[in-house]
Amino acid sequence: MKYCYETHLHTSPASRCARVSVREALDFYRLLGYAGVFITNHYIEPESKMGQGKSYAERTELFFADYEEGLRIGKEFGLSVFCGVEITYGGSDFLVYGLDKSWYLSHPELETLKHSEKLKLLTESGALVIHAHPFRESWYIDHIRLFPRAVDGVEVVNACRTEFENRMAREYADNYGLLHFAGSDNHHGIGQKLLAGIEMTAPIADDRDFVDRIRRGEYTCFTRQNPCLPKDV
Repeated sequence: MKYCYETHLHTSPASRCARVSVREALDFYRLLGYAGVFITNHYIEPESKMGQGKSYAERTELFFADYEEGLRIGKEFGLSVFCGVEITYGGSDFLVYGLDKSWYLSHPELETLKHSEKLKLLTESGALVIHAHPFRESWYIDHIRLFPRAVDGVEVVNACRTEFENRMAREYADNYGLLHFAGSDNHHGIGQKLLAGIEMTAPIADDRDFVDRIRRGEYTCFTRQNPCLPKDV
């Protein structure tokens, strides 16, 4: 039996770029029969609705409200919900797994550290750090940044990127011996055309179990069309 997990999911209101609520997103994955999802909203950065004039601690609490709501809804749906964070640096995004709210609350320096120092702190604290869509091209990204010595793996399949961008990510990961990773980068819930994620042969027990099993390579990446949409959409 395969257990499917979404590893890259955005929800509103924590991520300004998301178009669906936590409940709408989780209802979609429940409908598809997924074992679980990782909510990976943008952490206290330009794409987050964190509130002007609030303290770091207040904004962190607001950020984690989506995840905490997800935990409650997940229990209702029978869907496992895990915590992730996406941090951004000039259009370069990094998915972070394995750290909880208390860790983020105790590290307000995340707002002021240089990005290389931030990645070092995260990895030294036991986090799994994945470079998301490293070869993404867009009007607001003036150049591509790579941190091969500061991450565990690379999102070699991002369901929202082109085959060329994903192929470049795969070549990058292979040349540096980095883990392969996959995620949908879903901002639209049921409206997401292509899905990507990971499969495991046993359910994930908790965040630490996930990190350990990814590092041991006990998973496979997958992509599939969204069966809830007409094939010609």
